[in-house]
Amino acid sequence: MRIGHGFGPVFDSGSRVLILGSFPSVRSREVGFYYGHPQNRFWRVLGRVLNDPAPDGTDARKAYLSRHGVALWDSVVACEITGSADASIRDPEPADLTRVLSVSPIEAIFCNGALSYSLLQKNETLPNGLPVFRLPSTSPANAAWSLDRLAEEWKIVSSYLQ
Repeated sequence: MRIGHGFGPVFDSGSRVLILGSFPSVRSREVGFYYGHPQNRFWRVLGRVLNDPAPDGTDARKAYLSRHGVALWDSVVACEITGSADASIRDPEPADLTRVLSVSPIEAIFCNGALSYSLLQKNETLPNGLPVFRLPSTSPANAAWSLDRLAEEWKIVSSYLQ
């Protein structure tokens, strides 16, 4: 069954980096916001990278992202998927990045995991010359990476926000 994303990007005219996941998990779709599964380490990693612990709750997290110049979205806005497994994504519809890039002075795009990166490379709305980084996934499925190790790799995000 084809599933739509369910919620759009978070961005504003002050966003300087764009972080892209692949597609929201079942739990994220249930709560209606990014990285809603308590075992996903995204918010803890971002808090370490920005040296400012991320708050709980959708509205507080949106304000947090805005305050730090971070835009957040996914590489895919609709697809066929079984549960939350990236490996099960079929027939992905790519996000139209111009929606964010036409408003925000994005300096770099960071992909949360290999699938997000792979899908972004096929996205026809990706402008030439914009740096794109593949970062290790914060998903609990990426158990080989500790929170400390993830935060160390994700530090590069803060270099674009100084």
